[in-house]
Amino acid sequence: MLLVEFEDRIDPSVNARAIALADAISGIGVVGVRDVVPTFRSVAVHYDPLRTDRDALVASIRREAMASSGAAVIGRDPIRVPVCYDEDFGPDIASVAAFGGLDTADVVRLHAGRGYRVYMLGFVPGFAYMGVVDERIAAPRRPTPRVRVPAGSVGIAGSQTGIYPMETPGGWQLIGRTPIRLFDASRPDPFLLRAGDAVEFYSIDRAEYDRLSTSH
Repeated sequence: MLLVEFEDRIDPSVNARAIALADAISGIGVVGVRDVVPTFRSVAVHYDPLRTDRDALVASIRREAMASSGAAVIGRDPIRVPVCYDEDFGPDIASVAAFGGLDTADVVRLHAGRGYRVYMLGFVPGFAYMGVVDERIAAPRRPTPRVRVPAGSVGIAGSQTGIYPMETPGGWQLIGRTPIRLFDASRPDPFLLRAGDAVEFYSIDRAEYDRLSTSH
């Protein structure tokens, strides 16, 4: 694996460079490159050393990195994600409210009241790390992770928010749940969200959640 690192900060412009470089490396189709993964501020290039000329790959990456040095943060149309913020779905919403000296309605308003950038995917397929959360609800991770977090759960961990695409263990503060599938291997494109996407959450009630659940 080769790792390209940019400035050590979470910033849309830095992230845009990482995504642009990852797209460029994927686009040139170097033999033996298995996967190209952008993160907040870096790009991991996984390759087969038996099939890939490492020196030529490094030269290509350097060339593409220079070309992407001026990558702009391109505004994409936001993907709107419905969330039911009922306490049944958001068992930590009261704790998040207490963190900021707020009530649960404030948590819903603040979480759904701004747009988020998908900085990277990781942890499990389709898990999108998004930011930046309003500092009043930027509660830290739980001291003890849950063994099972239901698919669709919407969580907060510090300045980030995310959605669990499948049932997994997890330590984020759960504030709601979406009926939308973030990852579905049966779809032509299994991933709903990709790095660089814009996301907006909007609140729905339990009846709407149940209706949408049956249609997806």
